[in-house]
Parts: sequence; C-alpha cells; structure tokens
Amino acid sequence: MKARIKQSVTLLLAAGIGFAAAGAAYSAESLQDVMKRRNISQQDLLAAAKTYVPTGKRDEFVVFSSGGQSGQVIVYGIPSMRILKYLAVFTPEPWQGYGFDENSKAVLRQGNIDGKEINWGDTHHPAISETDGKYDGQYLFINDKANPRLAVIDLRDFETKQIVVNPIFKSEHGGAFVTPNTDYIFEAAQYAAPLENKKFYPLEEFNEKYRGGMTYWKFDRKEGRIDAKKSFSVELPPYSQDLSDAGKGPSDGWSFTNSFCSERYVGGIEKGRPPYEAGCSAKDTDYLHVINWKKAAELVAAGKAKKINGHDVLMMETAIKEGILFLVPEPKSPHGVDVTPDGKFMIVAGKLDTHVSVYSFEKIQAAIKAGKFESHDPYGIPVIGMKDALDKQVQLGLGPLHTQYDSKPCLAYTSLYVDSQVAKWNYCEGKVVDKLSVHYNIGHLMSMEGDSVDPKGRYLVALNKLAIDRFVPVGPLHPQNHQLIDISNDKMQLLYDMPLPLGEPHYAVAIEATKLKPGVRYKVGTDSRTDKPHPGAVRAGEEVTTKKGNKVEVKGTLIRSHITPETIEVDVGDEVTIHLTNLERAQDETHGFTVSTYNVHASIEPGKTVTVKFKADKEGVYPYYCTEFCSALHLEMQGYLLVKPKGWKPTKTTLAAGSYTEADYKATVKKVADTQAIIDSVVAYITSVNYKDFPDVVAMVEDAFDQLGKTKGLKEKHEGFAAKKDWENANLWAEQIWQYQVKTADLGLRAKTYLEQNGAKKVAK
Repeated sequence: MKARIKQSVTLLLAAGIGFAAAGAAYSAESLQDVMKRRNISQQDLLAAAKTYVPTGKRDEFVVFSSGGQSGQVIVYGIPSMRILKYLAVFTPEPWQGYGFDENSKAVLRQGNIDGKEINWGDTHHPAISETDGKYDGQYLFINDKANPRLAVIDLRDFETKQIVVNPIFKSEHGGAFVTPNTDYIFEAAQYAAPLENKKFYPLEEFNEKYRGGMTYWKFDRKEGRIDAKKSFSVELPPYSQDLSDAGKGPSDGWSFTNSFCSERYVGGIEKGRPPYEAGCSAKDTDYLHVINWKKAAELVAAGKAKKINGHDVLMMETAIKEGILFLVPEPKSPHGVDVTPDGKFMIVAGKLDTHVSVYSFEKIQAAIKAGKFESHDPYGIPVIGMKDALDKQVQLGLGPLHTQYDSKPCLAYTSLYVDSQVAKWNYCEGKVVDKLSVHYNIGHLMSMEGDSVDPKGRYLVALNKLAIDRFVPVGPLHPQNHQLIDISNDKMQLLYDMPLPLGEPHYAVAIEATKLKPGVRYKVGTDSRTDKPHPGAVRAGEEVTTKKGNKVEVKGTLIRSHITPETIEVDVGDEVTIHLTNLERAQDETHGFTVSTYNVHASIEPGKTVTVKFKADKEGVYPYYCTEFCSALHLEMQGYLLVKPKGWKPTKTTLAAGSYTEADYKATVKKVADTQAIIDSVVAYITSVNYKDFPDVVAMVEDAFDQLGKTKGLKEKHEGFAAKKDWENANLWAEQIWQYQVKTADLGLRAKTYLEQNGAKKVAK
C-alpha cells in the first residue's frame, strides 16, 4: 500500500514538473513567436494595443446602442468593445426580473396600446440628455419604431423608469432627439396614417386623411419623467418623416427633419401596381422640414392647438399662418440630417444620391425673413429654394446615409452604404480627406459625443448591416458587426470587429465614462422604478406574513445567506404577494428570487424592495431560492412555498431532525472563536488607516458590522441548549454565529484588499 501511495505521489510530482516546464516554455514564447503562430502582422498588433484595456482598468467611453428587434439597449465600452449590460426597455428580460416582478411590470405595462400588452419593440435611436448642448450623463431616451413609444432610462441606476405611447402616430422611426437643455425629446412619424384613433380611411383618401407629424415630449428634469400633459405635436403632410436633429447655438429653438416618399405614393403589388420602392423614389428631391419648435410651444400654451385623442396638436394651417413651418428640397431619399457642433449648418445625405448637402441656417433664416419662397407644397407650406438654403454640396460616394463630427473643426464622417465605406471630409472646404472600407453595408456611424456641441473625436464606430465572413458561422442569422475605427490621425485605421448578437442595432451614442455617475446601492426600502419608498419594505426583525381571506401578503428580507421567511404556507387558490427587501449595503451584493413554476423572478440590488405576485392555483411543494450567486452559502439560500389542499390538517408536530454530538458542538464553538480572531485582526487593520476616505469601504464596513450585529443573543441561545444537552440546537445556533462571521470576514477582507490596493494611509493615534 505504501509503495502504491509513493508511486502516486511520484507521478503527481512528475506531472507538476511537466506543467511547470510547459508553463516556462509558454512564458518564454516571444512576441515574434506569437505573431508567427497566429499569422499576425505589426499592424494587427498596433490595433490590438489600441483596444486592449488591461485587467482592472476601465474604458474611456461608454456606448448605448439600440438593440433593434430585441427591444432593448446594449451597453459596451470603448476602446475594449466589451459588452457591459443589456438595458431592459420594451421587452421582458429575466436576469433583471424586468416584466417578471410587479414593479417593472408596472413600467412595461405603461407601453400597452389599446389595452393590449406589447412585449417587444424595435428600438432605433438612443439619445443622451444634454445641458447647454453637452452630454450630461443623467438620462437616456430610446424610441420604439414598431409601436410608437418612447422610454426614459435613468442613468443613476441604468433602469427604465417610464414608457409613453404616442397618442397620434402609428409608427415612428425618427426618435429620440433632444433639445440642447433636454427641455423636449422629439420624434417624427414614419409611415403616414390618420391621426385619430380607431378611424378608418381607405388609401384612396391618403392625401386628404393621412398625416405625418412631429411630437415634442416635455421632459421634467426634476421628476426625471416625461410630462405628457405639457407635450404637443405639429401636424405634417403625409410624407414619410425620418430622422431629425435639434438646432444648437444660433439654430437653438429650431428642429430639422428630413423625409422620403414625398411623392405620397401608395403601392399595391397584389393589385398589379408598382411597389412602394418604385413610387417613393421617383422624384429627384424630397423635403427637409424646418420647424420653430420654441414658438410652437408658445402657440400651444396660448391655446392655439387642437385636441386629438386628448393630445395637443398644432395643425398645419396654424403652423403655416404663424410662420413656424417651412420646407427645403433635399436630395433623393435622404436618411440623416445632422446639425454641426456650432449649429450653423445642417448636413443631409441622400441615399440615392452621391452627394451630401450642407445647408446654411443663416441662409434659411434670411429666406424666411425676406419671404423668399420658390413655391408652396400641396398643403400650402412655404418651400425655400434649394439654392437659397444651400451652402455647398460635396460628392462623397454611393449611398451616403449619416454624418458625425470630429473634435477638430470642420471635419465630418459620413457612412456610404452602397460603397461599404466611411468618408472623412471637410465641410468648410468641401473636400474629401480620406476613405476607409468597412464590412459591410454600413448604416449609421457614431463618433464620441458626436451629436453634441463638444465632440471628443478619437474613435468612430461603424454600425454595419452585414457581417458575412467576419466571424465564426452561427447559422443563417448572422450577428451584426460594429467596427471600431481610430480617427485620431490623418488616416483612419480600422481597429476591431465586434459581433453584436442581440437584434439589429440601428444607432448608438457614446459618452465619456467619467460623466456617468451611477449609484451602487439604493436607500434601504426603495422601489427603484418609482424612486420612492416601497410600501412593502421592512427591516430585519420586522418580517411578517398576513392573511386576509384568500389574500396572503409577505413582507420579507434578503441577506447573505438566507431569505426571511424561509417557509410560506398558503391554501390552494390564495393570491400571494411577496415583498422582498435586500438589506445588503456592500456593492454588487445582488440577490435574486424565484418560486418554482410560478413564472416570477426578481433582481434585488442592495437596498431595493421588489414585489412578486401570483396565484397559488395548485397544491404542492414549491422551492424558492436566491438566483444570484451571492456567497459561499448561496445554494443554501432557499425556502419552501407550501400550498396546502383545502381542509388540510397536520399529522406530525415536529420537524425532521439531524444527529449532532457534543463533539460537533465543541468543534463549532472553536471554529467561531478562531474566525472571530481573524475578524478582529482585519478590523484592527481597517481602523488603523484612513478608511473613512473611501466611500465604498465605508459601505462595506457598515455592512460587515450589520452582519456581525446579528449574532447578538445567539451565544446565550447555543449555550442554553448545550446546558440541556440538546446538541442539535446548540450546534445549529453556534453554526449560525459562524455564518454571520463568514459574511463579516468576507466583507472585511474585501475592504482590506481595497484599501491596500488604493493607497490607504496610517492614521495617527
């Protein structure tokens, strides 16, 4: 036997030496060896170095990308291109409990239309809140094209707080866009339809009864919510309004919206008519809508709007009469209109043209002031001649779509869909500076803070529609491809291909990471969806279960590593409401909660209170547990929902028990003493340095002492049971002290490591 053991040890040592040798050989591999083995060029290495974010370091910028048909928002970092989070907006999302707990359901259900639940969305254009035209990192807005809705996301906790339904549109592509101080978020109708709800008009009456429009949602910064009662729309002709932008600087107070299908063509392949694409692209020009939104708001406040579906609408007739609505011809089937950072020019790209058109706000205002119009459209809107509004046109290539700006004056970047290229050009001098091929068929593109008055330059992201040969094949449905481009030098450099596996992202916005100031915990008992105290919140020791008739209400708590209560008993047919408060104060100590087969889930971050609700419609035994791995004893964080049949009466009066001895008890008591010695040493270190200068450590220390405080009275309990020789209860109550100690030590050691790594200094005694 000894020989066999010796042989095994020898083999293990040999294996260890082998692994060490292999590790030494691996570490000895040179950079040139890696380049040869992986067929990597020096240019590849340079690109890798520009995107690499070392462990423990953070990205310079944060991107919020629409999630397309997923109905969500994708968050990732630049330059690493690492996905950080999916924001649940229009679609249920299980990890965050969105749509599975009552609090988030209340937000999701704000998006119901005509009483119908709509559980998906087609998110298109995100926008970050602005102060004086600069991104302030406080709120994010995103639209739903398929079901005309707009959502408000609070960037203090990256949660959706509000969804509003457009009362007069049936679809909207052109949203969301914000005014320079986020007074309004606006969106444009896409496909014209009757503005009145539940009104039917045949397509033969398209010109007379169908309409487009612009909605200006009033944003209450103090409440962090849209005020629908103070919002309004401007009626527009039945052209397909598309993307928009708000004026800046000299053009502040105006908004600009392009359009396509100003032909007002109605297709009908099934009736033998040419399709929409033929009739909607027949003319050489469409219309840029120029709207004085500030004056429009004054007109609405003066009572000059008409109520449609309970919503204020400034009718075209009034807008024309009051001189707030004008049209300018723009190149064929335009997609983007983008105001320059100084607010002096609007750049429009026509998909079926090879040029971008640079319109002058000064020239447009001069034409309006002089009453110089080349014509009026069929609805009587004044049309300013293109030559009277145009500063210049620049030929870029095939399929120009969207333009973004550099931190360097006059430099712009435009996506070329057909050419699969990005064009870098100077809009002051009217010349192309550089071109870069991307893969493939680029739609939008995004520079860092490129929609603001203060673009940051440095990086550009190409949002490509096709991936084809870029990634490992995953079936017929390919990921999207976001490509990171270095724009810090004269020539653009392609750095990174990033697969996006969640819907088709349409547009994205990027902000300096340092501008985001998200919280890491809530005030204990907060309903995060309303930002107000939750009526079901309780503290430790206040947990309670009440029953009135067939309604059972549980007010419970969560903390590592138990759920209180651990047993919930109800009768079959009862309506069960469970409120759970996460008592943790340490950062990232999130708990989850689910009950087997009841289709409920909650993500409960530190301090948050969440409610789940269901009907106990079938007798049985249903485990519930914490779904977020939270501690070494995560799997023990469990409980049982017992759904009793009608008329059930207990037959046993004692719970199942284990077998413990005096020796078990003494071992546990020693373990408690040893662990307390470790805690004392950690506390001694923490209190010897300036830990109060580190807010995250202060929270951890508070949480640690809260955990340790829960041991109060337990020593007397276990000693009392030991005196009665009840070794099971004596051991278990002593064990419970140790459980609290483990959690205390975990927090303390994390705090100690944090202090050591962040330069804590000794304090004088």
